[in-house]
Amino acid sequence: MCPSEMQHLNPMEQDQSQKPLTKTDQEQEEDNYDDGSEKCSRRPCFLSSTILEPLQWLQMLSSRLNPTFVLGVMLVYGLNQGFSGSFFKVVSDYYWKDVQKLQPSAVQLFVGLYYIPWVMKPIWGLLTDVFPVKGYRRRPYFVMAGIVGAVSALSVAAGGQLPVVLALTCLIGVTAGVAIADVTIDACIARNSIEIRSLAADMQSLCGFCSSAGALLGYSSSGFFVHHLGAQVALGILAIPPATLIVLGFVIYELRTTDDLHVQKNKSTEKLREAVKGMLRTIQFPQVWKPSLYMYLSLALSISTHEGQFYWYTDPKAGPAFSKEFVGMIYAIGAMASIVGVIIYHKTLRNYPFRALLCFAQILYGVSGMLDLVFILRWNLALGVPDYVFVVMEECVSRIVGKVRWMPMIVLSSQLCPLGIEGTFFALLMCIDSLGSLTAKWGGGVVLHLLNVTRTDFKNLWLSVLIRNILRLSTLGLVFLVPNADPSEVLIPPDVLTKNNGKNMDEEESIQMVPLNKKPQD
Repeated sequence: MCPSEMQHLNPMEQDQSQKPLTKTDQEQEEDNYDDGSEKCSRRPCFLSSTILEPLQWLQMLSSRLNPTFVLGVMLVYGLNQGFSGSFFKVVSDYYWKDVQKLQPSAVQLFVGLYYIPWVMKPIWGLLTDVFPVKGYRRRPYFVMAGIVGAVSALSVAAGGQLPVVLALTCLIGVTAGVAIADVTIDACIARNSIEIRSLAADMQSLCGFCSSAGALLGYSSSGFFVHHLGAQVALGILAIPPATLIVLGFVIYELRTTDDLHVQKNKSTEKLREAVKGMLRTIQFPQVWKPSLYMYLSLALSISTHEGQFYWYTDPKAGPAFSKEFVGMIYAIGAMASIVGVIIYHKTLRNYPFRALLCFAQILYGVSGMLDLVFILRWNLALGVPDYVFVVMEECVSRIVGKVRWMPMIVLSSQLCPLGIEGTFFALLMCIDSLGSLTAKWGGGVVLHLLNVTRTDFKNLWLSVLIRNILRLSTLGLVFLVPNADPSEVLIPPDVLTKNNGKNMDEEESIQMVPLNKKPQD
């Protein structure tokens, strides 16, 4: 996730459009809230909890953070990561299976390459943090992300029977656009998590809600478009979310630096040097490298067997032969379950110590993985549970547990970032996570290949899933690397923040939305 300067450190320095409420405004707001509470008490509690409470929560985030920040999270996490990522997952799987006709082990290795742009997140973070383009640090990178993603999606959709290497390059380009946009918004999250620690979990919950809601839409529509348009043409729809990033790059108001090119170059070089030194200094602290190592190993050891299971799901002889629409629906229901997982974390688990919560989540993660084993061995039929019922139940459990496991990792990562290079350092931590996911994909591909799981032979698929589950449980032996601290505690020394922050913090810009019919003032 990428940081941006959405809010001044000193609230008194905000401009008139962002100034705090006056006392009169606050009193009026309290009166309105009291009146609304009295009216709400006459209505069913269900209406209040399901409609009013989320809206009040969003209003609180917008007032305490910045409306631009909230909007940016919705666009990047909801539309580009949530919708585009889920739609991409289903459609690209069918593209490799039906159009390119590759083996599941090969696809597993190719899917691992999707993580290359995410592994490069520190580079994107450095570019956005210290290398402005024509005086702007954020606008150009939103535009660049949109162009890369849109062109890549259109190229693979309209390119006919592309060679495997070229098709893979285009699909990696789609993920690169999302990764660059993700870096730009994640800096905001890291900065705000440091400045307002009490809202760190809320910000991650907002990201989780937006991502899950977008994923619900993407999964729900993916099967329909694959069935009616074909996998290759359906990939062209992925050009729409990046197009919104291009628009966002022109709409966001960002103060332009007035220094000449030579001065900007010197400043950028100095910032780059300070950022690299700051990262090296920070990563040496045990309270930073230990949880970072745990996050990598917990992801890497959970090898992925997804492609083998996907081929089995859709096989008309060996597997349950699920249709394209039903495959999309399975994932859509899973996306709804992800929202439930975010709610569970936000409502009941967000204040628990990191070590205890991650230990509990990892146990659930390993045990829940056994449901895949039950399904592949068809024990569900022996128990009288139909395939379509069991796979939905398994997907829901997997998604809920996955969110409960992932959310504290992200909150922990956001609080390991030193102020001043929070965007670059958070990108470094996410790079470590992406390396873990890439290792898991490639490790799973190797296991599928060694066990001879092919397009038509699935007799050893159950064994690959069993190996995966054993490795998941083995991660419990590494949980001691996670700090036994709650989310409100300071995890890195304050002097690191001040040293990395320096004088540049007084020069941070504020990014806000500007009306299209109003010319920004420099």
